[in-house]
Amino acid sequence: MFRSSSQHTDTYYAATSREWQVPRASLDEHLSADVCVVGAGFFGLYCALELARAGKKVVVLDASRVGWGASGRNGGQMIIGFPCGMQRLKNVMGYERAKEMFDESRRAVRRIRTLMREEQIDCDLVEGHLEVAVLPRRVADLTGWIEECQKEWFYDKLQFVDKTELPKYLNSARYQAGIIDPEGAHIHPLKYVLGLARAVEAAGVRIFEQTKVEGYDEGPNGITVRVAGGLRVKCDQIVLGANAYVDRVEPKLASRMLPVGTFIGVTEVLGESVCRSMIPKNHAVYDNQFILEYFRTTADHRLLFGGKCTYLGGTPTNLPEAMKTNITRAFPQLKDAKMEYAWGGHIDITMRRMPDWGRRNDRVFWAQGFCGHGVVPTRVAATLVTEAMLGNTERLDWFSGIVNPPFPGGERLGGLMQAVGMSYYRVRDFV
Repeated sequence: MFRSSSQHTDTYYAATSREWQVPRASLDEHLSADVCVVGAGFFGLYCALELARAGKKVVVLDASRVGWGASGRNGGQMIIGFPCGMQRLKNVMGYERAKEMFDESRRAVRRIRTLMREEQIDCDLVEGHLEVAVLPRRVADLTGWIEECQKEWFYDKLQFVDKTELPKYLNSARYQAGIIDPEGAHIHPLKYVLGLARAVEAAGVRIFEQTKVEGYDEGPNGITVRVAGGLRVKCDQIVLGANAYVDRVEPKLASRMLPVGTFIGVTEVLGESVCRSMIPKNHAVYDNQFILEYFRTTADHRLLFGGKCTYLGGTPTNLPEAMKTNITRAFPQLKDAKMEYAWGGHIDITMRRMPDWGRRNDRVFWAQGFCGHGVVPTRVAATLVTEAMLGNTERLDWFSGIVNPPFPGGERLGGLMQAVGMSYYRVRDFV
């Protein structure tokens, strides 16, 4: 369902991004470069920008459009940390390295804000993030995270909000308590990734859209990237940033990652007063259910609401109404609101929700396994990958100890197994 179109995805973001309508040329000649980046999403573009600024000749190839995948149609929540949780990173790489990665995620947020300012990227940035508990027993997870941040990661900016105070920040009876993180934020992700692409091109990088990479070959004189139509790009190093769509380019990487469908719905314009009655401080919000939901209001005063997952390639029947059901569970007052947009897309899930970042022979570099939490970790991954490509491999190699096993039976059987497992957690989310 998500791979059928390489031209345009009918989302609220596309409808409100003028730059989306301006296509880039596809590759029509053989090229040579220092680096070939496959995938024009957050990670690939960050790598291209850093390498170009370091003096490398870089080309970016994308089978569709800049930001066509998860980078251009996600929930737009900019959050520090990693989807696997810091304790799991600590168990693999040790406390000091995990602490460095937590700090790096905070630096990544600052770098993103700096890029927005320096490159004048207008992407509807709104400061502040709120994590909430649906179940009373999961309020302890919130307070536990605050304590962990203070004692282990020396981050003391999180603010606990109990149920009596929560309506000042989120006016819904569904939620029990919350944590405010002032370093979090929300953005219009497609506007941001298109602005990032402009910055990349201004640094001298050539970006080619509608250019499908069919594979690559390593030889004694470098790498030859095979492009549909018989074209070739010769390079010294390659960055694989196709993530959920990497299967045709690098099957071994694809075996460790399952493309999972996730969905977003957007209401009609509700008006500023209605939006502020629901989320008074205009925070981005997500809950701490295992199968979480996330939401925020948009610059033109709609509610954007995400959730649901599919592992077997299907789309919920009548997706707008399916998303409306989730919305009215949180905000019953929106029962008469019309749904104007609903869409899905793939995120790249590893079996253990751990990052899959690495290198091979100092020629092939990749990062995947962002698990639906990629706005900030893609910036972290790009920092580590590009410093490794420029000769300092230490921090990227910290991730070599993470074992991301292949999904048994490939995408289809792996999806079935995940669906069964997620059904168990879905039940636990409501009992």
